[in-house]
Amino acid sequence: MSISSINPVNGAIIKTYQKDTEDLIDQKIDQVHQTWLSYRDTDFQSRSKLLLQVSKLLNERKDQLAELMALEMGKPLKAGVAEVLKCASVCEYYAKNGAEFLADQTIKTSASKSYVSFQPIGVVLAIMPWNFPFWQVFRFLAPALMAGNCGVLKHSSGVTGCAIEIEKVIEDAGFPKHVFKTLICSSKAISKVIENPCIKAVTLTGSTEAGKKVAEQAGKLIKKTVLELGGSDPYLVLEDADLEKAAKICAEARLINNGQSCIAAKRFIVVKTVEAQFIKLFKAEMESKKIGDPLQNNTDLGPMARADLRDELHQQVLKSIEQGAKCVLGGEIPGIEGKHAYYQPTILTNVKKGVLAYDEEIFGPVAAIISAEDTEDAIRIANDTNFGLGAAVFTENASLAEDIARNKLSAGSCFVNEGVKSDPALPFGGINQSGYGRELSMFGIHEFVNIKTVYIK
Repeated sequence: MSISSINPVNGAIIKTYQKDTEDLIDQKIDQVHQTWLSYRDTDFQSRSKLLLQVSKLLNERKDQLAELMALEMGKPLKAGVAEVLKCASVCEYYAKNGAEFLADQTIKTSASKSYVSFQPIGVVLAIMPWNFPFWQVFRFLAPALMAGNCGVLKHSSGVTGCAIEIEKVIEDAGFPKHVFKTLICSSKAISKVIENPCIKAVTLTGSTEAGKKVAEQAGKLIKKTVLELGGSDPYLVLEDADLEKAAKICAEARLINNGQSCIAAKRFIVVKTVEAQFIKLFKAEMESKKIGDPLQNNTDLGPMARADLRDELHQQVLKSIEQGAKCVLGGEIPGIEGKHAYYQPTILTNVKKGVLAYDEEIFGPVAAIISAEDTEDAIRIANDTNFGLGAAVFTENASLAEDIARNKLSAGSCFVNEGVKSDPALPFGGINQSGYGRELSMFGIHEFVNIKTVYIK
C-alpha cells in the first residue's frame, strides 16, 4: 500500500511513498522509546545546543523547505519561508528558556525540604495537519525535546515529504538517531499507535471530529491529550475603529495560508453604522491579492491544499447563498485551464443565524460579514459559537478594547487592533469545541512532563 503527495496547482503526483507496515510502526516506536531511556538523562545544556543547531539548519534550508510546501500543499513561497523561520525561532526560544521553565520550584512546607520537579514522561505521539506542515510539528517538538521527551509523528498524508524533511533536520542537527521518527501511515492506523504502551501522550491539531476520536481512544487508556481543533474566529469592527487599518488586517487574517488556518479570521462582525464603508474597504483589500503559482515570489494566494477541499468549500458558499447570504465578491471556481484547486477570495454579506457561514467553520478564502446593532450585540454574536480559539476587536477606545478582550470574548486568544497569531512566548490553544491544553510558552512545555512533588522530612 502507498500514499502520494499531489501538487494542488495541477493535480500531478509529486512522489509516492510506501506505507509502513504494522510491524515497522511498532519497530519505529520501540526505537524511539529505547532512545528515550538514555535521552531523558541528558542535561538542559546539551539539549539546548542541539535545538540551536536545529534552528541554524532551518534558517539555512528555508528556501528548500518553502519550495517543498509550495509543491505539496500550495503555500506561497514567501509564506513558506516565514513559516520555516518561525520554526527556527521556536527552537531558539525553548533552547534559551527551557531550563528556566523546568527548573525545580522550592515550596515552603513543614518538611525540611520540599519542591516540585518537572520530569520527562516518554514518547509523545503528534498527529498533525497539512496546513502548516512545519510549524505545527515544531510547535510541539521543540518543547518536547527540551523537556527530555521523544516524539513520533503521524503527519497528514499529503505532506509526507515535509514530515521526512523534519526528521532529517532533527537527525542532521546531532540529536540521537531515533529521538524522533515519522510514521508513514493512514489515519486508520492511529488507534493501534495510541494503544502502543510506549506512547505516553498524544497531541493533535485538526478538526473537532478528529479530536473527539483521539480523545476517546486516549482517554480509555488514561493517556493525556492536548487538542488544538477548529475555530470560527470572530473579528469585531466597532463604530470608532480605524476602518482602513481594520480592513487591511482583516483581509490578511482571512487569506492567511490561502484561507486555511484554524486561527484565520472567519466571521467579521461589524457595527451597522460603519458596515457599508468597511465592506467597501475590505473588498478592495481582498481584490488586491494576487492569485497565482505558489512558486512565484509575488503570489499572495495559491491554491487550496486539495481539489476536494475546494469543492467542499464551494458547496458551503452555495448553501449559504441559498439560505439568504449575498455574495459581493468571488463565489466561483476560477476557470483557469490546468489550475487544479484554486478558489477566488469571496465575501458573503447578510449572513445571519441559521446561515451555514454563520454557524459552521469555513476553511478557505471566504469571509462572512455579520451586521451588529452595537458593541453589545457584536459581543453577543461573537460568542454565539461552539468554537473558542481566537478573537479580535478593532476600536480606538483602548480601555473598552481591553475590557472586551479580557472579560467579554470567549476564546483562548484575544487580540486588539491586530490579527490573531501565535508567538513562542505566549500560550496558544482554545476552549469549547476548539480543544483544550496549551502549546508554546512556559505553559506548553509543562503539558507533557510529570509535575512531581518531592517531600523530604
